[in-house]
Amino acid sequence: MLSKKLEKALNNQIKIEAESSQIYLSMASWAEVKGLEGIAGFMYAQSDEEREHMLKLVKYVNERGGHALVPALKAPKSDFGTFQSMFQELLEHEIFVSQSINELVHVTLQEKDYATHNFLQWYVAEQIEEEALARTILDKINLIGNDKGGLYLFDRDVQQITVDSAAGAGPAI
Repeated sequence: MLSKKLEKALNNQIKIEAESSQIYLSMASWAEVKGLEGIAGFMYAQSDEEREHMLKLVKYVNERGGHALVPALKAPKSDFGTFQSMFQELLEHEIFVSQSINELVHVTLQEKDYATHNFLQWYVAEQIEEEALARTILDKINLIGNDKGGLYLFDRDVQQITVDSAAGAGPAI
């Protein structure tokens, strides 16, 4: 059984994951209308993944005797300036999510809810991977600079980037 404090904290994380999905969906749409099909595909996949993270939390809260709340969401911004600044925002957002997960883990320890602490370890590991992925992409973007040919190749190949490739196991771009 979840404590009320922990239930509230988990519902807050549900909202953060839902907002993440919406932000990445907006990024995908922006990239698509700019003709950046590969980046758009990557961001659509990121959006789907964040929704899966949200659903996992919803089901967990309900299974533990709490009530997962579906949050109201404000519309994310729709213009990201450049694809470089968009990916910088992606990294900054993932750092924010990591901090939120860490706070949530802290609450589990305060509440002595070791089952939820254990459940959240997946999110801790996931956030390490998400931040590494965003940093890897930004490194590639910095290598490209203003080279249009490099942008073309990056856009073509970015859909193949996965969390595994950020760790060095998958296709390189």
